[in-house]
Amino acid sequence: MGFEVFLDKFESFVGVNFWTMIFAWCNLIILYFVLRKLLFKPVKKMIDSRQEEIDGMYYAAQKDKDDAEVMKKEYTEKLKVANEESEQILKNAQRKAQLREEEILKEANVKAARTLERAREEVELEKKRAVNEVKDSVSDLAISIASKVIERDINREEHEKLIDEFISSMGEENDTEK
Repeated sequence: MGFEVFLDKFESFVGVNFWTMIFAWCNLIILYFVLRKLLFKPVKKMIDSRQEEIDGMYYAAQKDKDDAEVMKKEYTEKLKVANEESEQILKNAQRKAQLREEEILKEANVKAARTLERAREEVELEKKRAVNEVKDSVSDLAISIASKVIERDINREEHEKLIDEFISSMGEENDTEK
């Protein structure tokens, strides 16, 4: 007996009852709607808001990346322009330095030419002075020699005229020899 009762209870426990099955299904549907209302919608809402936040972060990151690329291009262009400007400034500085160098050389050449011309003029003046001194000395010497030789006094003006003619003719001979 004990075993038969146990077997009946086991069959009733394991067996399928139509009303029990409907009751279980109704419980399952009610549980679904309750869970949907209390659990699924808030979780879905949280997941959707989190997805929107992530999408926003991706959009912001993409926008920042695009902005960074634009800024990089602008920076590259500005750097290129700055390099070109610095090269132009260097070329201008070199050109100015070269022009200044040429100007200094011209000034030095002009000063050297002036100095050379002054030196030539001084040499010419010294030459004329020397010639005049020689003329004076020669004329005095010639007059004294002539007066002793002739023993008479020659007119000084005539004698100087003769000596000047003689020295001039000697100067012309020297000029033609050069």
